[in-house]
Amino acid sequence: MKYLWQKITAGILSIMLLLVVPASFAKNAIDSVRIWPSPGSTRIVFDLEDTPEYSYFTLNNPERLVVDLANTSKNFDFATLASKSPLVKKLRYSSPKEKGSIRVVIELNKKLESTLFALPPTEPYRNRLVIDLDDKNAPQTAPTVVKHNSSQQSRDIVIVLDAGHGGEDPGSIGRGGTFEKNITLNVAQRLAKLIDAEPGMKAVMTRSGDYYISPNKRPDIARKHKADLLISIHADAFTTPQPRGASVWVLSMRRANSELGRWMEKSERHSELLGGAAEVIQDTASERYLTQALLDMSMDHSLTTSYDLSRKVIGKLRGITRMHKKIPQAASLAVLTAPDIPSILVETGFISNPSEEKNLNWSKFRQQLADSIFTAVKTHFLDSPPDDSLWAKQKRYNRTHRVRSGESLSLLAQRYNVDVGDIKAANNLNSDVVRIGQVLTIPRT
Repeated sequence: MKYLWQKITAGILSIMLLLVVPASFAKNAIDSVRIWPSPGSTRIVFDLEDTPEYSYFTLNNPERLVVDLANTSKNFDFATLASKSPLVKKLRYSSPKEKGSIRVVIELNKKLESTLFALPPTEPYRNRLVIDLDDKNAPQTAPTVVKHNSSQQSRDIVIVLDAGHGGEDPGSIGRGGTFEKNITLNVAQRLAKLIDAEPGMKAVMTRSGDYYISPNKRPDIARKHKADLLISIHADAFTTPQPRGASVWVLSMRRANSELGRWMEKSERHSELLGGAAEVIQDTASERYLTQALLDMSMDHSLTTSYDLSRKVIGKLRGITRMHKKIPQAASLAVLTAPDIPSILVETGFISNPSEEKNLNWSKFRQQLADSIFTAVKTHFLDSPPDDSLWAKQKRYNRTHRVRSGESLSLLAQRYNVDVGDIKAANNLNSDVVRIGQVLTIPRT
């Protein structure tokens, strides 16, 4: 009887505690806070034990963003959090608006646009509150510099390299803990070095570090730099470890048509697609057909170029890795939404496959990936250089010669009345040795 009375008393006390002081026990808590700076913006991420209930407002003089988190304990020490962002001074607590809640003040260095949203748990993260801070007045990225110039204003071929994912978005995660975002950035950096070392070519990175850029903004970066090509680097994944191999993707025709329609609806942005041609087209109903025709031609050229280039990339990748898809694949992917810019997406392999994850972590294999893609790109532009580029000028004025038995650089220089040094420079030769069957570019002086 005494034991039964003790159990009843304990149960009554438990119920009373729940009824009397529920607000004193906050069910949510901050596990960690991460700050991801990037050019012109910063992302702050709160990792929480449960789904966040939040509200926010801004204050001026000085600039602050105030975030209220309901039913959340004051357990995280913001003094331990260092900000490397030029936009964020610090984070601190302030008096909450109600018991059991917390108020977080984000002190800003300038007036910013803020966007807040919650994300459900996804490996390797728990519940998250994401805060995006954007500086709309940030200076625009400097225009691409032409490395070679002449009286005919020949320019570099501009290739924009997009390393997939980044920052808060790790991409796919291998069984060994490899993040896709790290693989893609390293391969893109290696490819950029090859491109920049090639006279007449220039690489531009959509991201140069570990930060997040919206997939929809990446084609805009390519357009801003007047890119001749956009290459997006990724690593595939599947729910089982068996699938393996690389693949190359292009914009689907359905997506291309929908993007074209979206651009047609925004007449003020036609100039971004048409360049100087837009200046002579009146924005009238009678001449919109001309805009449509020019955009159609631009899209057809971009899709054809993308498909041809993707076949060349597949041909080169086949020499170093297994191909998951042996022909180019078409898809409605966010990064492939520029109907005016030739674009391809290269899946370098399945990070979910243990052997391919190991390969992707191997420095030599990453270099082979970069070498293969670069060789395909170079071959493509040697065959079809942009009309106003340095390579187009060289193609118009240079000749080629296939080396035969007994021929040397000095003999060819004498025959074509050019300097040996000019032949070596035109062919990137480091020595006077040539091979039988080698095709040499012979510059005209």
